[in-house]
Amino acid sequence: MSTRREFITNAGKGIALSALAFSSPGLIASVHQGQSAKKIRIGIIGAENSHTANLGRLFNIEKRFDGVEVKYVWGETAEFARKASEKGNIPNIVKEPEEMMGRIEALIVDHRHPKYHLKAATPFIKAGIPAFIDKPFCYRVEEGKEFLAMAREYGTPVTSYSSIAQSTATFDMINQLEEMEPVNNVVRFGPADFDSVYGGIFFYGVHLVQPLMYMFGNDIEKVKVTRVGSKGSITLLYHNGLSAHLILNRKEGEWTTLYETDEGIRELKSRVEAPEVDRNYTDMVEMFRTGKEPRSHESILACVAVLQAIEKSGQSEEWVYV
Repeated sequence: MSTRREFITNAGKGIALSALAFSSPGLIASVHQGQSAKKIRIGIIGAENSHTANLGRLFNIEKRFDGVEVKYVWGETAEFARKASEKGNIPNIVKEPEEMMGRIEALIVDHRHPKYHLKAATPFIKAGIPAFIDKPFCYRVEEGKEFLAMAREYGTPVTSYSSIAQSTATFDMINQLEEMEPVNNVVRFGPADFDSVYGGIFFYGVHLVQPLMYMFGNDIEKVKVTRVGSKGSITLLYHNGLSAHLILNRKEGEWTTLYETDEGIRELKSRVEAPEVDRNYTDMVEMFRTGKEPRSHESILACVAVLQAIEKSGQSEEWVYV
Protein backbone atom coordinates (compact mmCIF):
# COMPACT_ATOMS: atom_id res chain seq x y z
CA MET A 1 0.00 0.00 0.00
CA SER A 2 1.36 3.42 -0.89
CA THR A 3 1.96 6.11 1.73
CA ARG A 4 -0.38 9.07 1.90
CA ARG A 5 2.37 11.34 0.58
CA GLU A 6 2.87 9.07 -2.46
CA PHE A 7 -0.90 8.85 -2.93
CA ILE A 8 -1.38 12.64 -2.90
CA THR A 9 1.60 13.22 -5.19
CA ASN A 10 0.37 10.67 -7.70
CA ALA A 11 -3.17 12.03 -7.55
CA GLY A 12 -2.00 15.54 -8.34
CA LYS A 13 0.10 14.34 -11.25
CA GLY A 14 -2.80 12.24 -12.46
CA ILE A 15 -5.06 15.28 -12.80
CA ALA A 16 -2.45 17.13 -14.82
CA LEU A 17 -1.94 14.19 -17.19
CA SER A 18 -5.55 13.02 -17.41
CA ALA A 19 -6.28 14.50 -20.82
CA LEU A 20 -3.25 12.80 -22.36
CA ALA A 21 -3.85 9.49 -20.64
CA PHE A 22 -7.45 9.05 -21.68
CA SER A 23 -7.97 10.99 -24.92
CA SER A 24 -8.79 8.82 -27.91
CA PRO A 25 -6.95 9.28 -31.23
CA GLY A 26 -10.14 10.20 -33.07
CA LEU A 27 -10.81 13.29 -30.98
CA ILE A 28 -8.19 15.55 -32.48
CA ALA A 29 -9.53 14.95 -35.97
CA SER A 30 -12.92 16.29 -34.95
CA VAL A 31 -11.83 19.93 -34.80
CA HIS A 32 -9.33 22.23 -36.49
CA GLN A 33 -6.13 21.90 -34.50
CA GLY A 34 -3.62 24.73 -34.46
CA GLN A 35 -5.95 27.36 -35.88
CA SER A 36 -6.30 29.64 -32.86
CA ALA A 37 -7.96 32.34 -34.97
CA LYS A 38 -10.60 29.94 -36.29
CA LYS A 39 -14.03 31.38 -35.56
CA ILE A 40 -16.13 29.32 -33.21
CA ARG A 41 -19.86 29.85 -33.00
CA ILE A 42 -21.28 28.46 -29.76
CA GLY A 43 -24.84 27.38 -29.09
CA ILE A 44 -26.16 27.03 -25.54
CA ILE A 45 -28.97 24.70 -24.50
CA GLY A 46 -30.48 25.91 -21.23
CA ALA A 47 -31.04 29.43 -19.95
CA GLU A 48 -32.45 28.99 -16.45
CA ASN A 49 -28.99 29.35 -14.93
CA SER A 50 -27.26 32.72 -14.71
CA HIS A 51 -24.31 30.94 -16.37
CA THR A 52 -25.80 31.38 -19.84
CA ALA A 53 -25.98 35.16 -19.66
CA ASN A 54 -22.52 35.23 -18.06
CA LEU A 55 -21.09 33.17 -20.92
CA GLY A 56 -22.66 35.56 -23.39
CA ARG A 57 -21.08 38.46 -21.56
CA LEU A 58 -17.67 36.74 -21.51
CA PHE A 59 -17.63 35.84 -25.21
CA ASN A 60 -19.85 38.47 -26.85
CA ILE A 61 -19.52 41.63 -24.78
CA GLU A 62 -16.09 41.37 -23.16
CA LYS A 63 -14.75 39.38 -26.15
CA ARG A 64 -12.24 37.52 -24.01
CA PHE A 65 -11.47 34.96 -26.73
CA ASP A 66 -10.69 36.06 -30.26
CA GLY A 67 -13.18 34.67 -32.75
CA VAL A 68 -15.34 32.89 -30.16
CA GLU A 69 -18.97 34.00 -29.80
CA VAL A 70 -22.22 32.64 -28.41
CA LYS A 71 -24.57 32.88 -31.37
CA TYR A 72 -27.59 30.81 -30.33
CA VAL A 73 -29.52 30.03 -27.17
CA TRP A 74 -32.44 27.77 -26.31
CA GLY A 75 -34.26 28.31 -23.04
CA GLU A 76 -36.46 26.10 -20.92
CA THR A 77 -38.99 28.91 -21.24
CA ALA A 78 -39.25 31.80 -23.68
CA GLU A 79 -38.65 34.21 -20.80
CA PHE A 80 -35.45 32.47 -19.70
CA ALA A 81 -34.16 32.61 -23.26
CA ARG A 82 -35.10 36.27 -23.70
CA LYS A 83 -33.35 37.37 -20.50
CA ALA A 84 -30.19 35.41 -21.30
CA SER A 85 -30.18 36.79 -24.83
CA GLU A 86 -30.49 40.38 -23.60
CA LYS A 87 -27.98 40.15 -20.77
CA GLY A 88 -25.44 38.17 -22.78
CA ASN A 89 -25.96 39.89 -26.14
CA ILE A 90 -26.79 36.51 -27.73
CA PRO A 91 -28.28 37.36 -31.14
CA ASN A 92 -30.39 34.27 -31.89
CA ILE A 93 -33.06 32.50 -29.86
CA VAL A 94 -34.17 29.12 -31.20
CA LYS A 95 -37.46 27.38 -30.47
CA GLU A 96 -35.83 23.93 -30.69
CA PRO A 97 -32.17 23.07 -30.01
CA GLU A 98 -31.93 21.19 -33.32
CA GLU A 99 -32.24 24.53 -35.13
CA MET A 100 -28.62 25.17 -34.14
CA MET A 101 -27.41 22.12 -36.05
CA GLY A 102 -25.07 23.09 -38.88
CA ARG A 103 -24.79 26.65 -37.53
CA ILE A 104 -22.43 26.12 -34.60
CA GLU A 105 -18.95 24.70 -34.05
CA ALA A 106 -19.34 24.08 -30.30
CA LEU A 107 -22.10 23.35 -27.81
CA ILE A 108 -22.64 24.17 -24.13
CA VAL A 109 -25.41 22.37 -22.21
CA ASP A 110 -26.44 24.28 -19.09
CA HIS A 111 -29.54 22.85 -17.39
CA ARG A 112 -29.90 23.15 -13.63
CA HIS A 113 -30.90 19.50 -13.19
CA PRO A 114 -28.30 17.06 -14.54
CA LYS A 115 -30.93 14.54 -15.67
CA TYR A 116 -31.55 16.68 -18.78
CA HIS A 117 -27.93 17.11 -19.87
CA LEU A 118 -27.01 14.06 -21.91
CA LYS A 119 -30.21 13.70 -23.91
CA ALA A 120 -29.88 17.33 -24.99
CA ALA A 121 -26.27 16.87 -26.09
CA THR A 122 -26.63 13.53 -27.89
CA PRO A 123 -27.65 14.73 -31.41
CA PHE A 124 -24.77 17.22 -31.43
CA ILE A 125 -22.23 14.62 -30.29
CA LYS A 126 -23.38 12.37 -33.15
CA ALA A 127 -22.90 15.31 -35.51
CA GLY A 128 -19.29 15.73 -34.33
CA ILE A 129 -19.84 19.01 -32.46
CA PRO A 130 -17.63 19.27 -29.35
CA ALA A 131 -19.62 19.82 -26.18
CA PHE A 132 -19.09 21.20 -22.72
CA ILE A 133 -21.65 19.78 -20.27
CA ASP A 134 -22.13 22.01 -17.24
CA LYS A 135 -21.74 20.48 -13.80
CA PRO A 136 -22.80 17.98 -12.78
CA PHE A 137 -22.20 15.95 -15.92
CA CYS A 138 -25.17 13.61 -15.48
CA TYR A 139 -27.51 12.10 -12.91
CA ARG A 140 -26.61 8.41 -13.17
CA VAL A 141 -23.29 6.67 -13.83
CA GLU A 142 -24.66 4.16 -16.31
CA GLU A 143 -26.12 6.82 -18.60
CA GLY A 144 -22.81 8.65 -18.38
CA LYS A 145 -20.86 5.55 -19.43
CA GLU A 146 -23.12 5.02 -22.44
CA PHE A 147 -22.87 8.66 -23.46
CA LEU A 148 -19.08 8.81 -23.23
CA ALA A 149 -18.74 5.53 -25.12
CA MET A 150 -20.87 7.08 -27.86
CA ALA A 151 -18.70 10.21 -27.87
CA ARG A 152 -15.60 8.06 -28.39
CA GLU A 153 -17.34 6.12 -31.15
CA TYR A 154 -18.11 9.35 -33.01
CA GLY A 155 -14.72 10.88 -32.17
CA THR A 156 -16.34 13.94 -30.59
CA PRO A 157 -14.60 15.79 -27.74
CA VAL A 158 -16.69 16.27 -24.61
CA THR A 159 -15.95 17.42 -21.08
CA SER A 160 -17.61 18.57 -17.89
CA TYR A 161 -16.38 19.99 -14.60
CA SER A 162 -17.05 22.20 -11.62
CA SER A 163 -15.67 25.69 -12.14
CA ILE A 164 -14.29 25.54 -8.60
CA ALA A 165 -12.43 22.30 -9.33
CA GLN A 166 -11.10 23.34 -12.74
CA SER A 167 -9.54 26.54 -11.41
CA THR A 168 -6.12 28.07 -10.89
CA ALA A 169 -6.79 28.05 -7.15
CA THR A 170 -7.49 24.31 -6.94
CA PHE A 171 -4.47 23.39 -9.05
CA ASP A 172 -2.29 25.50 -6.78
CA MET A 173 -3.67 23.63 -3.78
CA ILE A 174 -2.81 20.35 -5.52
CA ASN A 175 0.77 21.59 -5.83
CA GLN A 176 0.85 22.48 -2.14
CA LEU A 177 -0.32 19.00 -1.13
CA GLU A 178 2.61 17.48 -3.02
CA GLU A 179 5.00 19.42 -0.81
CA MET A 180 3.48 19.04 2.66
CA GLU A 181 3.38 16.39 5.36
CA PRO A 182 0.90 13.49 4.99
CA VAL A 183 -2.71 14.56 5.51
CA ASN A 184 -4.79 12.58 8.02
CA ASN A 185 -8.15 14.32 7.75
CA VAL A 186 -9.78 16.84 5.42
CA VAL A 187 -12.87 18.96 6.04
CA ARG A 188 -14.60 20.97 3.32
CA PHE A 189 -17.42 23.47 3.87
CA GLY A 190 -19.78 24.68 1.17
CA PRO A 191 -23.40 25.41 0.27
CA ALA A 192 -25.40 22.36 -0.84
CA ASP A 193 -28.80 20.89 -0.09
CA PHE A 194 -29.90 17.26 0.07
CA ASP A 195 -33.42 18.30 -0.96
CA SER A 196 -32.65 20.65 -3.86
CA VAL A 197 -35.27 20.38 -6.60
CA TYR A 198 -32.39 20.44 -9.09
CA GLY A 199 -31.07 17.01 -8.20
CA GLY A 200 -30.51 17.15 -4.46
CA ILE A 201 -26.84 16.80 -3.54
CA PHE A 202 -25.87 16.68 -7.22
CA PHE A 203 -26.65 20.37 -7.79
CA TYR A 204 -24.13 22.16 -5.56
CA GLY A 205 -22.55 19.12 -3.93
CA VAL A 206 -20.40 18.73 -7.03
CA HIS A 207 -18.49 21.85 -5.93
CA LEU A 208 -17.67 20.09 -2.66
CA VAL A 209 -16.87 16.65 -4.04
CA GLN A 210 -15.03 17.34 -7.28
CA PRO A 211 -12.27 19.64 -5.91
CA LEU A 212 -11.69 17.10 -3.15
CA MET A 213 -11.21 14.37 -5.76
CA TYR A 214 -8.89 16.60 -7.79
CA MET A 215 -6.74 17.14 -4.69
CA PHE A 216 -6.79 13.67 -3.14
CA GLY A 217 -7.74 11.35 -6.00
CA ASN A 218 -10.75 9.32 -7.10
CA ASP A 219 -10.19 6.24 -4.96
CA ILE A 220 -13.06 6.79 -2.48
CA GLU A 221 -14.24 3.50 -0.97
CA LYS A 222 -17.45 4.46 0.83
CA VAL A 223 -19.55 7.38 2.04
CA LYS A 224 -21.93 8.08 4.91
CA VAL A 225 -24.40 10.94 5.30
CA THR A 226 -25.62 12.43 8.58
CA ARG A 227 -28.62 14.64 7.93
CA VAL A 228 -29.97 17.61 9.84
CA GLY A 229 -33.02 18.41 7.74
CA SER A 230 -31.86 19.27 4.23
CA LYS A 231 -28.32 19.98 5.50
CA GLY A 232 -25.83 17.91 7.47
CA SER A 233 -22.48 16.29 6.78
CA ILE A 234 -20.90 13.62 4.60
CA THR A 235 -17.98 11.36 5.51
CA LEU A 236 -15.90 9.88 2.70
CA LEU A 237 -13.30 7.19 3.35
CA TYR A 238 -10.50 6.54 0.88
CA HIS A 239 -9.04 3.09 0.34
CA ASN A 240 -5.69 4.35 1.69
CA GLY A 241 -7.25 5.43 5.01
CA LEU A 242 -7.65 9.15 4.36
CA SER A 243 -10.83 10.50 5.96
CA ALA A 244 -12.68 13.43 4.37
CA HIS A 245 -15.69 15.28 5.76
CA LEU A 246 -18.02 17.58 3.87
CA ILE A 247 -20.12 20.06 5.84
CA LEU A 248 -23.14 21.60 4.12
CA ASN A 249 -23.29 25.29 5.01
CA ARG A 250 -26.57 26.68 6.30
CA LYS A 251 -25.69 30.06 4.83
CA GLU A 252 -24.43 30.80 1.34
CA GLY A 253 -20.72 31.43 1.36
CA GLU A 254 -17.32 30.47 0.09
CA TRP A 255 -16.02 26.94 -0.14
CA THR A 256 -13.42 26.36 2.58
CA THR A 257 -11.00 23.46 3.08
CA LEU A 258 -9.25 22.51 6.33
CA TYR A 259 -6.70 19.74 6.70
CA GLU A 260 -4.96 17.95 9.57
CA THR A 261 -1.39 16.69 9.62
CA ASP A 262 0.77 15.65 12.56
CA GLU A 263 1.72 19.32 12.83
CA GLY A 264 -1.83 20.51 13.44
CA ILE A 265 -4.90 21.83 11.63
CA ARG A 266 -4.56 24.42 8.86
CA GLU A 267 -6.66 25.96 6.12
CA LEU A 268 -5.76 24.92 2.60
CA LYS A 269 -6.11 27.89 0.29
CA SER A 270 -4.60 29.15 -2.90
CA ARG A 271 -1.39 31.16 -2.82
CA VAL A 272 -1.98 32.68 -6.24
CA GLU A 273 -4.33 35.37 -7.46
CA ALA A 274 -7.13 34.14 -9.70
CA PRO A 275 -6.80 35.40 -13.30
CA GLU A 276 -9.55 37.52 -14.84
CA VAL A 277 -10.48 34.55 -17.02
CA ASP A 278 -9.84 31.32 -15.15
CA ARG A 279 -8.88 27.98 -16.59
CA ASN A 280 -12.43 26.59 -16.52
CA TYR A 281 -13.07 28.90 -19.49
CA THR A 282 -9.68 28.65 -21.17
CA ASP A 283 -9.66 24.84 -20.98
CA MET A 284 -13.15 24.69 -22.46
CA VAL A 285 -12.19 26.92 -25.39
CA GLU A 286 -8.95 24.98 -25.86
CA MET A 287 -11.00 21.82 -26.24
CA PHE A 288 -13.29 23.51 -28.75
CA ARG A 289 -10.25 24.63 -30.76
CA THR A 290 -8.03 21.53 -30.58
CA GLY A 291 -10.11 18.58 -29.41
CA LYS A 292 -7.92 18.11 -26.34
CA GLU A 293 -10.14 17.08 -23.44
CA PRO A 294 -8.98 18.67 -20.16
CA ARG A 295 -10.25 15.74 -18.04
CA SER A 296 -10.35 12.00 -18.47
CA HIS A 297 -13.72 10.36 -18.96
CA GLU A 298 -12.82 8.12 -16.03
CA SER A 299 -12.53 11.10 -13.67
CA ILE A 300 -15.85 12.55 -14.85
CA LEU A 301 -17.66 9.28 -14.11
CA ALA A 302 -15.88 8.79 -10.76
CA CYS A 303 -17.35 12.04 -9.45
CA VAL A 304 -20.86 11.06 -10.57
CA ALA A 305 -20.46 7.70 -8.82
CA VAL A 306 -19.54 9.40 -5.54
CA LEU A 307 -22.48 11.82 -5.79
CA GLN A 308 -24.81 8.91 -6.50
CA ALA A 309 -23.50 7.05 -3.43
CA ILE A 310 -23.99 10.17 -1.30
CA GLU A 311 -27.56 10.49 -2.57
CA LYS A 312 -28.26 6.87 -1.57
CA SER A 313 -26.68 7.28 1.85
CA GLY A 314 -28.75 10.43 2.36
CA GLN A 315 -31.85 8.25 2.27
CA SER A 316 -30.64 5.67 4.79
CA GLU A 317 -27.84 7.50 6.64
CA GLU A 318 -25.85 4.26 6.39
CA TRP A 319 -22.48 3.54 4.77
CA VAL A 320 -22.73 3.13 1.01
CA TYR A 321 -19.87 1.76 -1.08
CA VAL A 322 -18.99 3.73 -4.22
